[in-house]
Amino acid sequence: MLMSWAPTKFSHVTPDSLSVFQIVRPIPEILILGTGRNIEPVDPELRRFIRSTGMKLEAVDSRNAISTYNILNEEGRIVAAALLPYGAS
Repeated sequence: MLMSWAPTKFSHVTPDSLSVFQIVRPIPEILILGTGRNIEPVDPELRRFIRSTGMKLEAVDSRNAISTYNILNEEGRIVAAALLPYGAS
């Protein structure tokens, strides 16, 4: 499934912007968060929210996020990605 996503920079990534994961089934085992050009520290509240959905979080720059998503998907794992544009900060 592919969905449009509103955040255009990392500070816009919030539990509300990821709320779709409260209803998506099957629950992905991991959410790959592409943070744009640079790896950014994830707010503890956002980590707690993601954990509350039953997913694990991997936050990396968007280029590596795409590669990681593709590898895990090819392995047959249930994985989701939320990606900011590579130039985003």
